[in-house]
Amino acid sequence: MSLENSSSVTEFILAGLTDQAELQLPLFLLFMGTYVITIVGNVGLIILIRMNSELHNPMYYFLFNLSFIDLCYSSVFTPKMLMNFVLTKNIISYSGCMAQLFFYCFFVISENYVLTIMAYDRYVAICNPLLYNVIMSNQVCSLLLGGAYVMGFAGAIAHTGCMLRLSFCDANIINHYMCDILPVLQLSCTNTYVNELLVFVFVGINITVPSVTIFISYALILSSILKISSTEGRSKAFSTCSSHIIVITLFFGSASFMYFKPSSSGSEEQGKVSSVIYTNVVPMLNPIIYSLRNKDVKVAFRKTLKGRIFSRTSAGFS
Repeated sequence: MSLENSSSVTEFILAGLTDQAELQLPLFLLFMGTYVITIVGNVGLIILIRMNSELHNPMYYFLFNLSFIDLCYSSVFTPKMLMNFVLTKNIISYSGCMAQLFFYCFFVISENYVLTIMAYDRYVAICNPLLYNVIMSNQVCSLLLGGAYVMGFAGAIAHTGCMLRLSFCDANIINHYMCDILPVLQLSCTNTYVNELLVFVFVGINITVPSVTIFISYALILSSILKISSTEGRSKAFSTCSSHIIVITLFFGSASFMYFKPSSSGSEEQGKVSSVIYTNVVPMLNPIIYSLRNKDVKVAFRKTLKGRIFSRTSAGFS
């Protein structure tokens, strides 16, 4: 796919999150800290799952992929976002903007479906525990994840391909901290009806279908949990699912507000703030929530830490 177009605009300027000078340094430090936590947390979780055989099961296989996606897609736009706080003009080339748009769409759509798969996995584990290993076999898990990445790729190709057909004449200031679909569409000097229709259809599918699937899965899970006679069993089941529900609510809630909000004065600024939640906050919270609220992960971490200390001690005495 060629990244050349017939428009006169060869580069864009990213307006950033805010133009208030007194907020630039505090926001830079805040988002730099958020990004560092995101990188360390997700890389740490990936390594922990890879190193511990106790975590080699479907639930952590999906969590491994979720951390990989969060790591990649936060790195697609955060470096440019940070540059907004220290540069007078944060310039991105036309090709760079289209590439950022493609990878952003790919990873964010893939995350939609990975979160959906994780909800289905919890449904099978709680509602059909005896058949769990049969239903969630390695082949099924691979097919489900493959489907998530295919949906992400299809969405990214569709949005980026339709964006490439547009022309950009004079306006080149994107009122956002990244090349998101709606802010870029506003700059086009050609008809954007097809693009807007594509956004409506694809975003509708990629938010509504996962949301309904997740809602049904957790409704069935709740029904099953309430039938558990043991208080300890109910508590364990609620604890396992609650972290996932927190992530899903933040991710889908903020994304829905961004793309389904009514047009009004100030809605663009509200959209930027809401997008911070699913682009910056959720990737940071995922490893924290799944680590602090997960007994298996904490046990694996302590085991790995003790193993490291023991190996260093043994090396020191040898």
